[in-house]
Amino acid sequence: GSPRRLLLISNSTLHGGGYLGHCQQHIQSFLGQKVKRVLFIPYALHDRDAYARTAREKFESLGYGLDSIHESCDPVEAVRKSEAIFIGGGNTFRLLKALYDNSLIHEIRKRVLEDGIPYMGSSAGTNVATVSINTTNDMPIVYPPSLQALGLVPFNINPHYLDPDIKRTHMGETREERIRQYHEEPNTPPVLGLREGTMLLVEGDKATLQGVTGARLFLRGKKPTEHEPGTDFSFLLTDSNALNL
Repeated sequence: GSPRRLLLISNSTLHGGGYLGHCQQHIQSFLGQKVKRVLFIPYALHDRDAYARTAREKFESLGYGLDSIHESCDPVEAVRKSEAIFIGGGNTFRLLKALYDNSLIHEIRKRVLEDGIPYMGSSAGTNVATVSINTTNDMPIVYPPSLQALGLVPFNINPHYLDPDIKRTHMGETREERIRQYHEEPNTPPVLGLREGTMLLVEGDKATLQGVTGARLFLRGKKPTEHEPGTDFSFLLTDSNALNL
């Protein structure tokens, strides 16, 4: 089995709470006591210094030191030495381009999938953990060399998933319609719509939905299905199972 350990969070801030407040107990449980320092990757936001300050303050309050990769003179070496990685939210295209520009795709994959260090992502950081960023909500403000992402799991995630509001008069596509359009293309993987307040815990070959809301699963050619926290999504970690349910 794979040694991978992932905590893929839909959103960094939940209405009425502070930064990572809604999931801080999940973070502590996930990182445990062996991890002393976390490597933070703030590439999804323009002001990396301010972003790192916010993240550092939060992680220090939870008992962990935090190093921001943008302060390192050698980002690749920082990944190689890291005990755990956290990639925060922002613009997914900006984030993925920076990961490619700094030659970090292969290095992060190796550390997580081979060495088994914990990987946390929120929002854009969750998007880049998947097969591709095709199902992000973000505008392509920059142009990464590829939409292929880290591939730490063999499916895609749509963070901040929104259900249709039947009271609204807005006639643009719903999130569900946009994901269906993605699945009209051949050989497209499953998409897990994570609502705000929800996260996916992956431990080796086991995946479990956690949090306070729920998720909507989209499989190509199938009707979407609803899932509550506690759902076992381990079947999504096997390509053939996930694509041929």
